[in-house]
Amino acid sequence: MNEATKDLGGGQRMVIESGVLPWPAVAVHGGAGTFKVLREGGAQARAALEAALEVALRSGWAVLSAGGAALEAAVEAVAAMEDSGLFNAGRGSVPTTAGAVETDAGVMDGATGRAGGVCALTWPANPVRAALAVARLTGDPVPILLAGAGGDELAKAEGLAGMLVDARGAEASAAGTGASAAGTGGGTGGGEVAGGRISGSGTVGAVAIDAAGHLAAATSTGGLAGQRPGRVGDSAIPGAGTWADDTTAAVSATGTGEAILLAGLAHLVDRSLREGAGLDAAVEAALDAVLQRGGTGGAIALSPRSEVAFAFSTPAMARGWRSGDRLSVKI
Repeated sequence: MNEATKDLGGGQRMVIESGVLPWPAVAVHGGAGTFKVLREGGAQARAALEAALEVALRSGWAVLSAGGAALEAAVEAVAAMEDSGLFNAGRGSVPTTAGAVETDAGVMDGATGRAGGVCALTWPANPVRAALAVARLTGDPVPILLAGAGGDELAKAEGLAGMLVDARGAEASAAGTGASAAGTGGGTGGGEVAGGRISGSGTVGAVAIDAAGHLAAATSTGGLAGQRPGRVGDSAIPGAGTWADDTTAAVSATGTGEAILLAGLAHLVDRSLREGAGLDAAVEAALDAVLQRGGTGGAIALSPRSEVAFAFSTPAMARGWRSGDRLSVKI
């Protein structure tokens, strides 16, 4: 994996890692931010986060190694991070000013162009599975996004596990069938310890390429701690926080949701690739656009040639990839 650093001024920098992975392959991120939790929690906190990234990669790889589709692999990788409770997604989601949890998630299949997203959900322990259910809906018109009660009702109808979170957001537990818990605690990304749990403003995501060369992406978030109820970020929005097209790339973003939305980060990556840019340059340019909108963050991307790129303009980003027996995780 090649690494380059771009000076952003004011003591800030952007890190861009890129390489080529034999397909099938899966890559994940667990949020971009300061990761104060690593300074306060030390080696134990780092080991826990790295272990959760490895579990996510193994979950995605289990699908790919069995000949499964990229979309299912990306969803399984993200669901594992939602279940861990160590990231700000799923069981680790942070509360709004009203003390409730509202989650967003999005998925996109590069082979078919089908996308699905859910916004401001309170029911499912795995919002990414609810987003997948939206992507699989049929009808005329076929919805791409379901918000609030509509998304919660679909999750219940699909038999997805429910999530119970107390008013402080201090604990989360999955109830019902299909739930798995790899740990306890809260989110990361911004990363700080509060009330004995890891908390912050991070987002989780995955991109994958399967044995047939098809791409997919999935992203999930618990939003911002103390956000206004009803606020929706970029994760569920195709072309902003999530995108996949077999002719260009699969992209999952993390960071300042409003700036990513305004910049259209994932669409910028797609457009740059169509104009002839390399994958690393395309992701770098998209993050530059987010910076121009006053935001910071990161993104992971996979191309149809199995090129992979990780980039972030924050002090750190939790990330990793797996291809065959090769596996790597970093924070």
